[in-house]
Amino acid sequence: MGYTFVLGGARSGKSSFAEQLALRLSEIHSMNVTYVATAQVSDDEMQERIQRHRSGRPSQWETAEIPLNVSSWFQTERAPQVILIDCLSLLLNNWMFLEGCDEEQVFLRIDALVSAMAETEHRVIVVSNEVGQGIVPGDGVSRRYRDWLGVMNQKTAQSAEKVIWVVAGIPVDLRKLQVSLP
Repeated sequence: MGYTFVLGGARSGKSSFAEQLALRLSEIHSMNVTYVATAQVSDDEMQERIQRHRSGRPSQWETAEIPLNVSSWFQTERAPQVILIDCLSLLLNNWMFLEGCDEEQVFLRIDALVSAMAETEHRVIVVSNEVGQGIVPGDGVSRRYRDWLGVMNQKTAQSAEKVIWVVAGIPVDLRKLQVSLP
């Protein structure tokens, strides 16, 4: 069926757009929405962010807190639904810092997730941060995170039916702007 990939910078409006899209798809196809949250509470500020996100979602949406194994979670979901995964950047963070995954493990997990999203019958919307347009980070761990998220975003975009880049609250359909080599 294909999935939609929504990405943008911090506070670009990507999550708001993804939530509006999920709501619209649920109305069109008469499906429930499951919000797959990858965030983990690490401090008071993160707790407040998570609470703001929760309170802004429609009350009838289900929430599945899946900080690590999103690809495996797809196998448990049977009823057709709209699935909104927010977000890949926190999922990668969890793989790196909660589980200590190395590059090979991260890339295997990326491939498994992309396959799960591409093969499911659910309508999937997945959100990620674009972090490759800023300055080069000053330490190795931050550079590795940026590089691995770049790979994750590329692989996710390559298999997505739609790729939407949100800039200053304006969604741009990248597939429509895509350029092919001669």
